[in-house]
Amino acid sequence: MIKHIVMWRLKENALGSPKEENAAKMIKMLSDLKGIVPGLVSIEAGRDFSNSDKSFDVALYSEFKTKEALDAYQIHPEHLKVKDFVSSVVSDRAVVDYEV
Repeated sequence: MIKHIVMWRLKENALGSPKEENAAKMIKMLSDLKGIVPGLVSIEAGRDFSNSDKSFDVALYSEFKTKEALDAYQIHPEHLKVKDFVSSVVSDRAVVDYEV
C-alpha cells in the first residue's frame, strides 16, 4: 500500500477569493476524486485549526494500491484539474510518499 501525504500553505487571497474559501474548494475538489481515479483506495483532506506559525493550511492523506496507481493519479485528467486550481492558490507545499 502506498501512502501519499501533501500539505499546503495558501495565499491570503488568490483568484479573487480569501484563503478560507480556497481551502474549502480545494478540500471538496480533492475529496471528489474518490471513486474516479483507478487504484485510489482512500482520500481525505482537511483544514488545519491550530493556526500556528509552523502549520500548513490544508492536508491531504491518500492511499493507493501500488506505486503505479500513484503515478497514474498524478497524470489523471481529473487530478490535473485539481492541480491547476491548487497551484494558483498555494504558496508552499510539502509532500511525502511511502510504502507499507
